[in-house]
Amino acid sequence: MKHQTKLSQEQQQARQAGTEQQTQPSGPREFASVEEMLRYDAAHTPVPPDIAQRLQKSTGDLPAPKAAWWKRWFGGTNR
Repeated sequence: MKHQTKLSQEQQQARQAGTEQQTQPSGPREFASVEEMLRYDAAHTPVPPDIAQRLQKSTGDLPAPKAAWWKRWFGGTNR
């Protein structure tokens, strides 16, 4: 005996939208350089909160980087 379920029109549309998203091929990404790939990965990978806190704590007491030599020469602000 076959079991059939009746879905409302909204549920059917939601189901179809879900299957369309799954069937769309994302395709492989190609990057011009390794740096571009790493930037893409860093932008799309969430950092776990406990690791972010540890990182902030360990880098919190580092001095600010010096301004570039050309900024110092040509009147840029010195950090």
